[in-house]
Amino acid sequence: MKTSIAGSIVAMVTPMETDGSLDESGFDRLLEWHIEAGTHAVVIAGTTGESATLSHDEHCDLVAHAVRRAAGRIPIIAGTGSNNTREALHLTHSAREHGADAALLVTPYYNKPSQEGLYQHYRTIAEEVDIPQILYNVPGRTACDLELETVLRLAEVDNIVAIKDATGDVERGRELVRRCAVANVAVYSGEDAATFELMRAGARGTISVTANVAPVKMAQMCDLALTGDFELSAALNEELTPLHKDLFVQGNPVPVKWALQRLGMIPPGIRLPLVELDAQFHGRVEAAMEHAGIQLENAGATRKLYV
Repeated sequence: MKTSIAGSIVAMVTPMETDGSLDESGFDRLLEWHIEAGTHAVVIAGTTGESATLSHDEHCDLVAHAVRRAAGRIPIIAGTGSNNTREALHLTHSAREHGADAALLVTPYYNKPSQEGLYQHYRTIAEEVDIPQILYNVPGRTACDLELETVLRLAEVDNIVAIKDATGDVERGRELVRRCAVANVAVYSGEDAATFELMRAGARGTISVTANVAPVKMAQMCDLALTGDFELSAALNEELTPLHKDLFVQGNPVPVKWALQRLGMIPPGIRLPLVELDAQFHGRVEAAMEHAGIQLENAGATRKLYV
């Protein structure tokens, strides 16, 4: 493979105060928690990190801060995608300048480019910015689908090293894994519920929402799958399955930020147009957390147990 990054890659939330300002101490706490828990890499300022409502300065500063804080202890992947190629170039240049290990670029949303437009978009960024780049296909959010043949064309570009597949289509994902293996391009699951099946088919890991609240189990599940121990990996995945589902009872990252707030890890801040998790879902998310073995008694006082 063109990249050595594999395993549980957390799509990390961006902690915010109730007024929407960034919570730097909470950010540092989460990053340290993931390093201690064995998370294999983190994505900063991706979808789960509320990239859509971060200013350019906030976006670039968060990546720079994460690189400094991690100090080489864990790979930092910067979310740098945009539906504006020039903006994506700016963010990707910034990620490289600040020392990020890779960039994750979502397909251009809203403007519905053709497959040729997608190819030219990604190729332009890859050829201009010398940093490993991960394609990100999530048609449910973007109204834009990166087709397999376009992925394979892009695989010929040296620094396009992987793809995050968030289609939720396991059969399609298996074919993607099979074809990308020939091109030495890694596939990461972008849907927690599909991670186990895609890793059993040969995917190299997951870019995960669930890992925000269950980092140790997600890392262990992925480690076991990477070594071919699918029986134990499946057992851990069963414990996590309700979280895979119920962290999406409302739009991501609303439920996962509420779960982290419930654990005392972050304050209850989220930026409009998103709002805090509706009370009708609180019990459902708590039940999923408990099924995963996350203790909720005195959560803030015993934070290191919730991994």
